[in-house]
Amino acid sequence: MYLRRWCHLCDDLLAELSPLIESHGVVVHEIDIDEHPEFEDAYGEHVPVLCADDRELCRHRLDAGAVRAYLLESPA
Repeated sequence: MYLRRWCHLCDDLLAELSPLIESHGVVVHEIDIDEHPEFEDAYGEHVPVLCADDRELCRHRLDAGAVRAYLLESPA
């Protein structure tokens, strides 16, 4: 997940995401854009962005349907 530590939308998405993924053993890797300037052009102020593998699942707000679909199609 691409985020910024000061971003309330990022905090909200993480809080909403946790119950969806907790029983799936999924680990969220957080990449703070402020600590990784190489991602500034791609994401800038357009955070949070949740990616899985090579695809974007949601941006700005949680798309629970996209996350659920990804969890269903991914191997356990």
